[in-house]
Amino acid sequence: MKWFLILLSVLSAILISCSSSEKVRYDNYRIFQIRPDNSVRYNLLENHIGNESYQVLRYPRHEDGISELLVPPEKVESFKNFLESDGFDFDVVVGNVQKLIDEEEADQVGRDDFSWTAYHNLDRIYGWLDHILETYPQETSAFVIGKSFEGREIRGLKISYKPNNPGIFVESNIHAREWITSATATYLIKALLTSNDTNVQNIARNFDWYIIPVVNVDGFVYSHQHVCLELLEVTIQFQEYKINVPIFQNRMWRKTRQPHSSLCIGADPNRNFDSYWMANGGASSQPCSETYGGPKPFSEPETLALANFYRSISRKVTLYLAFHSYGQYILFPYGHTNKEAPKNLRDLTTVADDAAKAIRNLYGTRYTVGTVAGTLYIASGGGSDWAYNEGGARLAYTFEFRDKGNTGFLLPARQIIPNAEETLDGIVAMLKSAKNLAYF
Repeated sequence: MKWFLILLSVLSAILISCSSSEKVRYDNYRIFQIRPDNSVRYNLLENHIGNESYQVLRYPRHEDGISELLVPPEKVESFKNFLESDGFDFDVVVGNVQKLIDEEEADQVGRDDFSWTAYHNLDRIYGWLDHILETYPQETSAFVIGKSFEGREIRGLKISYKPNNPGIFVESNIHAREWITSATATYLIKALLTSNDTNVQNIARNFDWYIIPVVNVDGFVYSHQHVCLELLEVTIQFQEYKINVPIFQNRMWRKTRQPHSSLCIGADPNRNFDSYWMANGGASSQPCSETYGGPKPFSEPETLALANFYRSISRKVTLYLAFHSYGQYILFPYGHTNKEAPKNLRDLTTVADDAAKAIRNLYGTRYTVGTVAGTLYIASGGGSDWAYNEGGARLAYTFEFRDKGNTGFLLPARQIIPNAEETLDGIVAMLKSAKNLAYF
């Protein structure tokens, strides 16, 4: 035990020594897309991932699903040999992750305006919200749902043209690295206030909109800082315990920033809501996991603040939207099980289908529709499930934006506008469909 504690102390010191002035690089890191086509290969891949320090970008939903892994250059050949020797169907969809990051950063250099041709950091987003509030004082108002673990305000914007409108709630960037979500949320705000499209004007004027561009503010700021010089891979073995710990501190950060162990920071906020929390293996109990559900429901200040604010407006909110990336899905409850269905499954499906058709009509982008558990995988403690199960939202959806994995979380900035445009078309169709079903 003494040596184990010494090891923990050393590792903690290494973590503390990471300098905020350094940036992690992903030169020649590759993203593999693997398609296990039976249960044997599915289990082989699952075991191999468990024994190696790869970062899982997409978890295989079933044995016929797709998994995507970020593989460092020194492990590329051995990983390819593993896949080929066991007959896996796979592709390398990104040959150099750093190239995508460099392109993303180049889009941001020298931009003083707020546009949707580049990604923006939290300060720029909040500055733009202030500008919107000054420009449209009659239609907009600010709200703060609370503060993050590191003390940042979590800000939102309400758009309301007249009293007694039904409410729409939108949360985005609850996962730090999913920058396309806050970019799409701000585009939605702009469109609701400035669009000349009569369909958009109709939904702007006949609903009250509560939009939070960045929920996970600490993680989002961290993902823009690229903190820590290198990826630290740690294997801890003591008696019966063996833990592989990949510690990523950079653009690919997903979780919150509240420490939950001496080694690992953060919980997955979209596994931290008090709705079937940790049920059926839908979240991890390991603090170093990307899907760690936290030590208890609402352990993260960000999810607790969101839930408390949502409760304060829930009586007027019918539709809850959660923006995520990637994979091109429109998902609805349940996430914790695929053995039972929500009572209004047919309506949930109809509304999502209509949204997916509208999205496809604009640029041909194809979205898959279905329950979280049945379409992707078991995921418990999610925000949209909580809103549906506990928050009174009769309609709750998770959008997983572009793309299918060619760039994944590093979606190029040139795709912000088309992604946002088709999402807006999808929301317009969604609200029309829900109205036809008498939800409004």
